Amino acid sequence: MVQVIYKDNMKSIKVAVLLLFLSGMIFAQEKPFPLYPDGIPNSKTVPESYKEEGTGWVTKVSSPTLTAFLPEAGKANGTSIIVVPGGAYIGLAAVHEGADVARKFAEAGITAFLLKYRLPHESIMKDISIGSIQDAQRALQLVRERAGEWKLDVNKVGVIGFSAGGHLASTLGTHFAKSYIDNKKNISLRPDFMALIYPVISMGEFTHAGSKQNLLGNNPAASLVEQFSNEKQVSAGTPPTFLVHSQDDKVVPVQNSLLMYEALLKNKVKAEMHLYQAGSHGYGLNNKTTLDQWFERCLNWLQANGFR
Repeated sequence: MVQVIYKDNMKSIKVAVLLLFLSGMIFAQEKPFPLYPDGIPNSKTVPESYKEEGTGWVTKVSSPTLTAFLPEAGKANGTSIIVVPGGAYIGLAAVHEGADVARKFAEAGITAFLLKYRLPHESIMKDISIGSIQDAQRALQLVRERAGEWKLDVNKVGVIGFSAGGHLASTLGTHFAKSYIDNKKNISLRPDFMALIYPVISMGEFTHAGSKQNLLGNNPAASLVEQFSNEKQVSAGTPPTFLVHSQDDKVVPVQNSLLMYEALLKNKVKAEMHLYQAGSHGYGLNNKTTLDQWFERCLNWLQANGFR
């Protein structure tokens, strides 16, 4: 029996709908869990002054986590994706390049994992250049280790990254032969596909200066610049790649995606690139200058490659 309350009826309906919506979100989103319950590698004792700050814009991350966004029951297709927000390796755009994106994938039946990774800082890391990639590799390792728990296909685990998060995602997709973490079970650290959205790719001429400095420090050795210029690390084993960029991006030049696409083409890696004439940088899911939705293009690409 349903009891109808006529007084303030519309208000009651709105509250009920809101509560139903929130309960669905809670069901779909798990609590964050630590990447390293038994100790964080490459870490120093965190100073008391170094405390994580913010929610939408998160800084001073020293305890990395994963948060699972699960599709509705019966909708999951076994594919999963690790979502890597950007922020120039100094912060994380954790909502519009993070949680919003993860929810969108979950709505499409793809289990998404939002990665809150450590940001390079000498006060918490022994080697600032590898802390973030350690966390990305560990996230991939964890998803594959626990695939049975989430009913995931271990051969359909991808990564998507935005801006500097795109650099981290492309590092994951090009440095997989080198394990930056303990991997006694020899779990594959290669993502099966990657999507790079207005990504930082190169540490060379077209880099984003802030991302480069924050990741590699001042005056990095030429060998380190080469190592993390990911267009130079592409091989035939690099996973299929989806690229999005805007021609008028003045923060991360479009040449980053062009260089990456050229390297993928040279190595005969399946790739699809969408270049918009406008949009600038940092728009997350919604490039307001166009009616075209890159996310829909991405879903189509995933389906074309057997991941959806």
